[in-house]
Amino acid sequence: MCEVRTFLAQLLRYATAGGTSALLYVGLTLLISGPVGLSIQVAILIAYVLAVVVNFLLQRHFVFRHEGDFALPPHRQALYYVLVGVIVVGGSAAATTWLPDLLGVSEQAVYIGTVAVTPLLTYTVFRFRVFRRASR
Repeated sequence: MCEVRTFLAQLLRYATAGGTSALLYVGLTLLISGPVGLSIQVAILIAYVLAVVVNFLLQRHFVFRHEGDFALPPHRQALYYVLVGVIVVGGSAAATTWLPDLLGVSEQAVYIGTVAVTPLLTYTVFRFRVFRRASR
């Protein structure tokens, strides 16, 4: 039962960190692509860089804080984290470039869809690769 509570607490922290980062990411992307007037692809890049820094710090110091020693040193965590980020932002940019015409929806609608799917994939990678506990 204790392991279940620990896991659920971690998921709650992950959701909190993700929600904070997602609001920052979505809000900035829509602000930059709307009122500021830049393309959504440029807006995604700018907003993502800012949100990823905030999210990395939250993942390392808030979500996985109970893990004790990490298997990876901070610089290696950052490297893997950035790699995941590059894959995510590339996928978002590609999706918002090609899917609107294929699906008959706006770039912003496709973007919101990518934002909804990303956390499911990244939690798994973060939990079992980037921020995993050191072997005992």
